[in-house]
Amino acid sequence: MKAAVFYYTQSGQALKVAQSLCKTIDEVVCKAIEPKCSFPFPWSRREFFDVFPETRLGMTPFGILPFDFSDVQDVDVVIIVGQSWFLSPSLPLQSFFEDDEVKAYLRGRDVVFVNACRNMWVMTLHKIKEYVAECGATLVGHVVLQDHHANLVSALTVVRWLMYGKKQKSVLLPEAGISADNINGASRYGAIISSTIKNGNITHLQELLVDAGAIDYKPSIAFIEKTGHRLFGIWASFIRKKGGFGDKNRRFRLDMFYVYLLFVLFVVSPFAQLFFYLTYPVRHVGRERRVALSVRNNQ
Repeated sequence: MKAAVFYYTQSGQALKVAQSLCKTIDEVVCKAIEPKCSFPFPWSRREFFDVFPETRLGMTPFGILPFDFSDVQDVDVVIIVGQSWFLSPSLPLQSFFEDDEVKAYLRGRDVVFVNACRNMWVMTLHKIKEYVAECGATLVGHVVLQDHHANLVSALTVVRWLMYGKKQKSVLLPEAGISADNINGASRYGAIISSTIKNGNITHLQELLVDAGAIDYKPSIAFIEKTGHRLFGIWASFIRKKGGFGDKNRRFRLDMFYVYLLFVLFVVSPFAQLFFYLTYPVRHVGRERRVALSVRNNQ
């Protein structure tokens, strides 16, 4: 079996995930997604929040460098590895799916999306489903590798990592990002992808991945994410009224969003989780879980 793997990474985490996933696949061709406008790592706070409005609204201000597709025309599956930014696919991932040459390449192909993220991925998957469908491709599998620490703990560690480059554990905080055990364990998902395609059973791939633990769906986190996604849309539109990507005129509104986000993350979200559990009996958690785990737009 031959697979094409397209990945975007800043810290190297997504690349490690891709390499682990592909250990059990016979032949793999890896290609890095390189945006025309590169991003720093670690980020400064201003640079990080300046990409928020365009990320949430899906308004990519730049494209990606072109690919050579000549060595991946005969692949059996396309695996795309990336991450979420601000409850949406990262800007480089969005630029990838919006590229005309990429769209032409993906048309008619089977796609597996792998999200290496903190812990909120439901709305990213929803958007990826739309992108894949618009390309004329078929999303046959979805894998999530995430930080399994408590929500507030993972928020602190990821900020420390993204802003200050400190990934290692400290006296008070664990190591940031996806654990090494989880990254190494991703090879079993690659084995499932390989064997399923070889057996001609690709329509059942997602079911097999879910049974193997490829997605850990947390309904209380999904509730916070969906609410935040709607509010992020309002904030993004509000900020864009002062200018596009890189415009100094919108800095004050970006600073307002930063303060709002800290308040929501560390003050509101614990109460939101409590509210979710108090209202759990009247929620359609089972249906929401089925939709989240599915690779189809409606289920």
